[in-house]
This record gives sequence, structure tokens and C-alpha cells, in this order.
Amino acid sequence: MKLQQLRYAVETFRRNLNVSEAAEALFTSQPGVSKQIKLLEEEIGVQIFIRNGKRMVAVTPAGRAVLETAERILRDVQRIKTIGSEFAGGGTFTVAASYSHARYVLPAAAAAFAADYPDVRLNILTGTPDEVSAMVLRGEADVAVCSELPQILPAPLRQLMCGAWAYALLLPKTHSLAQKERILLSDLADCALLTYNYAVLPHAAFARAFARARLPWQATLLSGDNDLLKAYARAGLGVALLDAAACADEAESPQWTVRDVSHCFEPAYTRILLRADVPLSRYAYDWLARVSPDLSPERANALLYDTPVDDFSI
Repeated sequence: MKLQQLRYAVETFRRNLNVSEAAEALFTSQPGVSKQIKLLEEEIGVQIFIRNGKRMVAVTPAGRAVLETAERILRDVQRIKTIGSEFAGGGTFTVAASYSHARYVLPAAAAAFAADYPDVRLNILTGTPDEVSAMVLRGEADVAVCSELPQILPAPLRQLMCGAWAYALLLPKTHSLAQKERILLSDLADCALLTYNYAVLPHAAFARAFARARLPWQATLLSGDNDLLKAYARAGLGVALLDAAACADEAESPQWTVRDVSHCFEPAYTRILLRADVPLSRYAYDWLARVSPDLSPERANALLYDTPVDDFSI
């Protein structure tokens, strides 16, 4: 049994049983992936994947157990490499973040980290909250930083809440809402909105607010790209409902106004996601403290490894 075989099997599972995509991600050939998985199955005496001709169409019950174990092995191997890199001086630290956090929250922390650890390769990956949490779950990132969470947070993941964030409305000063003393959720229901693609998921703060109020909403554009949403607002195609941090540079604009609409939604927090079953590296502890000064190693350990409580607020 080889680590390469385990990696091929796990990657195929992650790619929805698409061997071609797995091979591309692993920088190898499709026949090579198929052959190594077949050799693994023969060696352990268990069929991992159900096939229809040459296509893999499902995972057997025994295969699920094998893949879960293989994922743990691959994470442990990566952890061993990390430990070695830490003591040798160097290595890699990977942060997955939502687009807004990567753009407006993390640059200062990333610059300070890079200055203090010049031998460590810092990788920043971006995606939706669901995507970045999956990166941590799969071991592709050490930590994730986002605002919303997946509807169900997988058991190995823990969240640390480290600061409030709020929605703001970016609109022309000539817009009727710009003159209102207090903008209500019902006012937003009457607008063509430009907002985040993940905001409209049923478990997100945006969607929950409209569902509770039984109000309809309409969106001209859904995207994770703040600049794209602003561009459509400037083109007159709607009003932009964004993370307040993304609107800060428009606050002094002569054409645009930024209105706080955080009262329309439940309180929201920046969340750091980590695997509770993977020991944190010293790089991770350092990163946590840079993103939130209250997250000392002792505080982080208490929140991650003690008996979970309902309120992780700092």
C-alpha cells in the first residue's frame, strides 16, 4: 500500500468520482489513477468504488470506511511534514478566506506574518464560505476566515468568532433611500439588489431576515466579487448590499452614500474555522493572534478543545 494510492482514491472521491478531474488535479494521467486505485483495492481485498464499465458511479460502504481512514492518514502525513518544517525553519501555511475577508481584513495580518516568517510560504485561497470550510475539512488549508457558515458544520470543524461585521448599502446620493432617516428591510425588498451569492442561501443572515419577515426580494446580480457588485451599482442596475468594510472607500464620494443597514439583520461575526482533531502549528497560533489579538494560544486552546459551549464570542 502506498500513500500515492490513498491520495488518488481520496482525490477521486473529492472530485465526485470523476477520474479525469482527479488526474488533472494530481498532475498525472487518468489511466494511472485508475490503475493505482485498482491495485489498492486488490491489496486490501475491498472494493472501494462501484463501476459501470470504466466509470466509477458510487462508493461501497466498505469504501467509505477506507476513504475516511485514508483522509486521516493523509492529514497526519501533512502534519508530520509541517512539524518537520517548523523545526527546520520554513514550510507552508495556507489560509482560506471569503473574498471580502481576503480583500479587506487579512492584508495587514498577511504582510506582518510574511515579514516575521520569511522562510514560510504563505498561501491565501479564496472562495465562498462553503468552499473555504471544505478546504479546511479536506486539509487543503490550515484555517479559514469567513462570515457565514455552511448550514451544517462538520463535526471535526470548530469555529472561533472574533469580531462583528455588518451589511451596508451603497447607493447614489440621488436615490430615494439616501434621504430616508432609517432604511427598513421592507425598503430593501423594493430594490433591485446586488449582493453576495452565498447571502441568499437559506441559512444565511440575508435569507433568514427576509424569510422571517415574509418579504420577497429581487437581485440583479449575485457574486462574491465586491468590485463587480460595485461596478453594476455604478451602471445603475441596482443598489449594492455589501460587507460594510467593502464600502469604506466610498464613504467620502460626492456621488455615492453608504448607509448602515445592520439593524435589518441579526448580528454577524467574522469566524475562523479550524479542525479540532488536528494540532495547531505555531504558525496557526501566531496567525490567530494577528487576526484577533484576544486569541492567545491559551484562549484558542480553551475554545477549540474544551467542552463546546453555545457562545464562542470574544
